[in-house]
Amino acid sequence: MLSASDTMAVFLRLLALLMAVVLPVSFAWAAQHDPVKPASTETAKEAVRVCTKCHDESEEKPILAILKTKHAMMADKRTPFADEACITCHGPSEEHLVKPPEGEKPALPDITFKEEAPISSTKKNEVCLSCHESGLRLHWKGSQHEFRGLACSSCHNVHVDQDPTLVRLTQPETCFNCHKEQRAQAYRPSRHPIREGKVVCSDCHNPHGSTGPKQLAKNSVNETCYACHYEKRGPFLWEHAPARDDCTNCHKPHGSIHPALLKNRGPWLCQQCHLAQFHPSTAYSGTGIPPRGAAQQLLGKNCLNCHSQVHGSNHPSGIRLTR
Repeated sequence: MLSASDTMAVFLRLLALLMAVVLPVSFAWAAQHDPVKPASTETAKEAVRVCTKCHDESEEKPILAILKTKHAMMADKRTPFADEACITCHGPSEEHLVKPPEGEKPALPDITFKEEAPISSTKKNEVCLSCHESGLRLHWKGSQHEFRGLACSSCHNVHVDQDPTLVRLTQPETCFNCHKEQRAQAYRPSRHPIREGKVVCSDCHNPHGSTGPKQLAKNSVNETCYACHYEKRGPFLWEHAPARDDCTNCHKPHGSIHPALLKNRGPWLCQQCHLAQFHPSTAYSGTGIPPRGAAQQLLGKNCLNCHSQVHGSNHPSGIRLTR
């Protein structure tokens, strides 16, 4: 049996051997994965110096605000400025760097993101997706926006301190530039608080694509609505089939002239399905409105005067959704 001193000597030899093998490997790995000192920092600084000779805040559309954004963090190896700064996204652009003849504009960069740029939206998107392909962008390929030829730069602006598309108060305006009908609906009396920024388009839709219809954030209309209206989810003992099937059977999510975002005012909305069951089959009309009359089916909450649990009921006697 080894004495205590011999055991310590063996331990120290093993420790020395371990340090001789492991530490060089660790230092080599750290040199390649140092998050504080990217290998091309000087290249990035030189690119910024060259570009800012011409591109300054006197331009019609200033771009230097990008230096205030996450894209310009040289200490983070995930960003363009940790690589080659402007060159990372716009390419070497050697022709662009040549001073043009008097009165002429310089050649465009190799990759430019203007709407009128002579390169395809697919080429533009390849630059962005080289970093931003995970997370919410997983379903971009084949999405409706990609299919219609939109580029990331059609909605996003990376050269500003705060991209309007990512700010809740200004995001709807970006979407409304194309979705005119939804803009009009957002100004109707009954609506979601979209213009106030309390609910925004990306709360319900994933503009980068999804597995659900209409680029919804969830797999179905109801699952998307239940994210906020969880009390309507159930399960219910007595279910209302249209409500369980699709909320948009009765509601218009972007805005309506009728209360509670309804497609039509009751009882006419209800009578689109319930025309001949349990009540007279004659369609209700304005003849039951004062001063001609006072039909309970037309006044107050009309059908909801009795059928108050229209989304579903758990009451043993609630088969008619009355309680």
